[in-house]
Amino acid sequence: MNFTIEKNKEMKTVIIGFALLSVLFVSSCAPEKKKDENAPQISTDVINVPATASDVVAPAGSAPVMTFSEEKHDFGKITQGEKVTYSFVFKNNGGSDLVISSAQGSCGCTVPSYPQTPIKPGESGKVDVMFNSEGKAGLTQKTVTLVTNCNPSTKMIAISATVIVPEEE
Repeated sequence: MNFTIEKNKEMKTVIIGFALLSVLFVSSCAPEKKKDENAPQISTDVINVPATASDVVAPAGSAPVMTFSEEKHDFGKITQGEKVTYSFVFKNNGGSDLVISSAQGSCGCTVPSYPQTPIKPGESGKVDVMFNSEGKAGLTQKTVTLVTNCNPSTKMIAISATVIVPEEE
């Protein structure tokens, strides 16, 4: 009888532990959303992709064109727990203002920040991507999806790192 009670306690402990671990796992990669209350707000009127908003295609050269100098960055070897940042530089090679309406990392460990104001034709901007390697190990690859008023309206940039776990002494 005592053996059965102990076995039931062990099962309950295992089930509770598994449930907590599952919740922790699911929430560890939840995307982080931060909104800067002081950032200038962009009117939705400028987020207009004529080729997708209607069947009329914009005249050549009139739409914004986002061109990155580099779309992928490898941080190389970093130590687990280290936070690293990289700036992806882009230029508006189109004929109208370029607006980034959102940027979303593929994981909560990858946090982008982007210009909150329109980028004029011929001007450059940057998307900063901060990667937190806490809890990661080995080759890690993450992406950031940008939603813009370009055509196509989404653009993906990527980072990678080899996360080294320090040896415990």
